Amino acid sequence: MKSNQLILASLAGLLFISPARAAEDTATNSAGPAQQITPANSAEAAEIEALRQEVRELSQKVQNLEQERQGEQSASASTNQDQLQALDQKVRILSRERELDQEAAVAAAKTQPKLTLNASGFTIASADTNFVVGLHGVLQTDSRSFINDGGGTLGKNTFLVRRARPILSGTVFKNFDFNFTPDFGGSGVVIYDAYLNYHYNPALQLEAGRFKSPVGLESLQSDPWVLFNERSIATDLVPNRDIGVELHGDLFGGAISYAAGIFNGAPDYSTPTAPAQDVNDNRAFAGRLFFQPWKASKIASLQGLGFGVGASYESDRGTAADLTAGYKTDGQQTFFSYAGTIANGTHWRISPQAYYYYGPLSLQAEYVISDQEVTRTAAPLTSADLQNTAWEITGGWVLTGENATYNGVTPKHPFDPKAGQWGAWQVVARYGELDIDNAAFTPLSPFAAAGSASAAQAWSAGINWYLNRDIRVNASFSRTTFSRGSLGTTPVTAQPENVIFTRIQLAF
Repeated sequence: MKSNQLILASLAGLLFISPARAAEDTATNSAGPAQQITPANSAEAAEIEALRQEVRELSQKVQNLEQERQGEQSASASTNQDQLQALDQKVRILSRERELDQEAAVAAAKTQPKLTLNASGFTIASADTNFVVGLHGVLQTDSRSFINDGGGTLGKNTFLVRRARPILSGTVFKNFDFNFTPDFGGSGVVIYDAYLNYHYNPALQLEAGRFKSPVGLESLQSDPWVLFNERSIATDLVPNRDIGVELHGDLFGGAISYAAGIFNGAPDYSTPTAPAQDVNDNRAFAGRLFFQPWKASKIASLQGLGFGVGASYESDRGTAADLTAGYKTDGQQTFFSYAGTIANGTHWRISPQAYYYYGPLSLQAEYVISDQEVTRTAAPLTSADLQNTAWEITGGWVLTGENATYNGVTPKHPFDPKAGQWGAWQVVARYGELDIDNAAFTPLSPFAAAGSASAAQAWSAGINWYLNRDIRVNASFSRTTFSRGSLGTTPVTAQPENVIFTRIQLAF
């Protein structure tokens, strides 16, 4: 563009310069005495005219070139605009295709099962979570070391697999929960839990099968979260697992929990190795009410307070199977049992109970009465209404500051030495007593087996190390003393029991 303008300017200059020069020459010639047009002047004028024509032609060419250039630029601009529009259209198409792919992926994801593996176990769930299957487990490897055990007459120092339970649980058709829990930890395989639970909503649920009877506070606490290796002697007086049907639920966001059921009827803390059977066509009724009125309160110091009562009632007629196989110490030695006696009448229990959790502090207490009518099977054939009682209180403090709960402790900093993290540490203590009705030791017509103690007092202290949510290591010491009955002693009841416990636990 600029070169064309320079050419035009130069040609225009020539157009103006040539006439000026010609006029100058004409003026000079006219200044003479005679003004004559010579052939030289005529030739020069023709030359100027020729230059003018050449300038006009060049100017026309420049104009033509300018027009061509403008046409090319206009065509180029139009082409570029078309290309931009085409590219924009392609981008829009690709963007929409991506949106469609994403929508298809989301739609496909909604129909795909979900696999989850975390600290709570392995879970497979349908996309709508109406079907869920979870695999969990509990493994407890213990040691018991008896001190001053009279040369091994009191208890055997041993390592043992206390519990080895694969747990299969889940949900089918949205509202039906199930649980199947065998145990491989003893001398044989035993089914601990096997039940189906229909949860219409949290406040209304119906459970059927084999599960824990709703009476004792410590008994209902899940095995991995009991603070010591073994439950207290107060738990000796409550029923364990039983077969039956139970209506239960949580009201007002858990402020009130209830359970009421009909069962076969289990002896005091019966072991699952000898499951309770319906041997007399009578049913046992058991229920529990538990209150946490400040669970949703803004007052943190009251949120962890809970209290309630559990109870059961049954009528046992003429069988020894309805009596306990024996009350056991912390070291799992029998210190009381019946002999020549059958259950023959009503059997009721009541257990007021409470717990309190606030920050690292945990407290738990319960009192149990077990009242049972019994009859001797040997002369003299007498009967009695025996009322045995027990109580316990357990406390703990998490040294590392984590919150203590009824369902254990979750470390803020799971064990990782490379990162300088050591998990959570908790100190625990417990005291409990169990007292047998004196009528069981009547010299002429005793109901107790020879050598049974009339009472036991046990205290324990220990430390729990939570490496993470799934792994815990325990160490504790327990001492149990006995009040002698009138029927002599056994090696167990003749002297106090002193036991050191350890445990390595995996629970997920």
